[in-house]
Amino acid sequence: MDVNHYQTAALSTAIYPNQGNNYIYPTLGLVGEAGEVAEKVKKLIRDGDGVLTDSDREKIALEVSDICWYIAVLAYELDYSLEEVMQMNLDKLASRKARGVISGSGDNR
Repeated sequence: MDVNHYQTAALSTAIYPNQGNNYIYPTLGLVGEAGEVAEKVKKLIRDGDGVLTDSDREKIALEVSDICWYIAVLAYELDYSLEEVMQMNLDKLASRKARGVISGSGDNR
């Protein structure tokens, strides 16, 4: 699937206040969904000794798909295509690798 096609399709299902001028809504949704992924993994460790079943994998993947939706919508709210945001990430990581600073901490390395 083409990522920009995904972004367009995701936006066709977006219903929230002040769409097109509201980066806060998708940001909060993104962190909420990331929390749901973390909760599912935490419960896997607590209740299932960390054993990942096919059912668990699917449940986590569905939450990851929600994260994708919020990322696509947040990129739109920031006036970027999903492809542009993904390319920005690859460029940043390639630069860090080339400069020998891919591991470590800090935004500006």
